[in-house]
Amino acid sequence: MTTSTATKAAIATAMFTVSDQDAALAFYSGTLGWEVRSDIRFGAEGESRWLEVAPPGSVARLALNPPMGGTPGGAAIGIEVADVLAEHARLRAIGGVDLDPEPMQVEGAPLMFALRENGARLCLPAILDKTTIVFRELVRGAALVEMGFGTAGPGDDAETLDPDIMLVPLAAFDSRGHRIGYGAGYYDRAIERLTEKGHAPRLIGIAFGCQEVPKVPDEPHDVVIPEILTEGGLRRFGPPL
Repeated sequence: MTTSTATKAAIATAMFTVSDQDAALAFYSGTLGWEVRSDIRFGAEGESRWLEVAPPGSVARLALNPPMGGTPGGAAIGIEVADVLAEHARLRAIGGVDLDPEPMQVEGAPLMFALRENGARLCLPAILDKTTIVFRELVRGAALVEMGFGTAGPGDDAETLDPDIMLVPLAAFDSRGHRIGYGAGYYDRAIERLTEKGHAPRLIGIAFGCQEVPKVPDEPHDVVIPEILTEGGLRRFGPPL
């Protein structure tokens, strides 16, 4: 009997539960002299924290995770592969490997870190006033400041970027790519401003599938979102890219 060979993989992150992230950070960075690779808060109220440290020059990182739900946990190893679904199918075919029925879906923050490791420059919206947002670069170790609406973003010292790809939040969408935002119009004005500069970003709405409605009320000036990313995958509306 033969089995397919393993896909190319690399250990990316070893994840361990710690009772106190600040104390663990002080030990690894202060006592051992390790580098802080990521220290990002995320979630609706910034209640979650992704903290990574590593020895200088190391590619692999150590993620220091708090107990989930207040319950101490064990440890895990994060493996990077080019095709997660193919690797999951390969391991399932081998048998004798404890696997979830489907590959686990993770929140956006760790995926953002993976993009950054591959050379992408990431930016987050920063609210300047009641009508304007700009996009400031997200860099390792930089503190995030409160931006309102339960969000946080880079401070004034971060570089302002014009994104090539913009992930657009929404409250509802329809099969034509029309969306309902959250009422303030920040993204509509930002998209218009970038387009007037000759820098029209690729727009991808972020939503759950249950947020689709039969038809969104629209106006002639509304910005159509040609792509929507849900838990079911990427959907494209209108002419193909």
